[in-house]
Amino acid sequence: MSMFQQQMGVQSLLKDGGKHFSGVDEALLKNIEACKNLAQITKSSLGPYGMNKLIINHLGKHFVTSDTNTMVNELEVMHPAAKLIVMAAKAQEQESGDGTNLCVSLGGELLQRAEELLKEGIHANDVYKGYELARDKALEYLGDQVCWSCEDLRSVEQLTKCVKTAIASKQLGFEGPIARLVAEACAKVMPPKPSNFDVDSIRVTKVFGGNLNSSFVVEGMAIARPTSGVIQSKEKVKVAVYAEGIDLGSTETKGTVLLENAEQLMNFTKGEEQKMDEFIKSIKDVGVEVVVSGGSISDIALHFLNKYKIMALKISSKFELRRICRTVGATSIIRTGPPLPEECGYLESIKVEEISSQKFSILKTRDSKIATIVLRSASTNVL
Repeated sequence: MSMFQQQMGVQSLLKDGGKHFSGVDEALLKNIEACKNLAQITKSSLGPYGMNKLIINHLGKHFVTSDTNTMVNELEVMHPAAKLIVMAAKAQEQESGDGTNLCVSLGGELLQRAEELLKEGIHANDVYKGYELARDKALEYLGDQVCWSCEDLRSVEQLTKCVKTAIASKQLGFEGPIARLVAEACAKVMPPKPSNFDVDSIRVTKVFGGNLNSSFVVEGMAIARPTSGVIQSKEKVKVAVYAEGIDLGSTETKGTVLLENAEQLMNFTKGEEQKMDEFIKSIKDVGVEVVVSGGSISDIALHFLNKYKIMALKISSKFELRRICRTVGATSIIRTGPPLPEECGYLESIKVEEISSQKFSILKTRDSKIATIVLRSASTNVL
C-alpha cells in the first residue's frame, strides 16, 4: 500500500515541505505575490514622513529604521523572485547611496500592474515588451527634464545642493547643516578623478553634548581617546606606526629568579631599561616625534617616550590603524626597531582637545585622504 502513496513527478525530488508550481496561474503569480509583499513592507517608509520599522535579526539585535537598505539586508529574504528586487536595491545603494526605497516600491508596483494585465489574458511576453518600450520612452523624456546638474564636484555649495534632498529623507529639519558638513568633507577628500571617490574616506565621530550647529569637519581624523604620556600637542612632525605595540618581547619559557639583596633587585631590570632606552632613542634620532601603537605600550616604554618628548597614541582597532596609516602616509611596522625614512608619515598637527567633557585626539594633515565629521547633539536619537 505504501508503494501507491509515494509522490510522483517533480514533487518527489523535493524535500518535505517543498512546493512545486507550474504555469502562469501558479508560478508567475506566486513570484509576483512575493515581490508585492516585500514592497508592501518598505513603501510605508518612503519619504521624510515615512514610518520606522522595528526589525529583529537572527542574532536578536533590534533595528529601528526607515532605511530600506538596512531592512532588505536584515530581513534575509529567501524567495528567489523577491531576491531579485533585493539585489536591485543593493545595486542602487552601491551606485548612488540613495533611492533604495523607490527602487523596491516601484518594482513592486510595476509587478502589481503586470498581474492585472496577466489576469486579463495578456501574455507575459507582451507585458515584458510593453515595459521595455515604456522604459525607452521614459529615458527619452528624462534627458529634457534635467533642471540642474553639478558642474564642479569640488564646490561645497554645489555638493550641498546635491546631497540635501537625500539627507532630508532621513533627518528632516536638520538637512541644511548636515548637508553642509557632508559637502565639506567630500570636497576635502575628492580625488582628481571623481569616479574613484571612496566612501570609506569620510568618517563620522559622535559626541554627546552641544547641538548640531556646533558640529565641524576635521581634515584628517578625530579619535575618541587622549594620547598616552604627558605630551599633548605637536606640530609639523614625522609619524611612525607600530602595529604590534611598543614593548620588549618576553621569553617563551618561564623561570624563577632568586634575589638576595637590594643591589640585585636594582640590577634586575637594568638590562631591559637599557634596551628600551636604546630603542626609543633610535626612534628619536630618525626624527620621529609621534608614535602610533596598535598594541599595548609598556610603562617603561612610556617613561622613555616622555623622556625624549615623543607623543604616543594607542589605537586598539586594526581597521582604525589602517586608516591612520592612509591618513598620515605611513607604513605599519611589525618589528622592534627604528623606522626607515620611507616608512614614516607626516602630520601638520596633532593635539588633544576636550569636547563636552570627552577628550579627543585631533590629527590634521596636508592633502588628506580622509576627513572626519564630528557630530554633536544632546540626544542619542539625533546622532
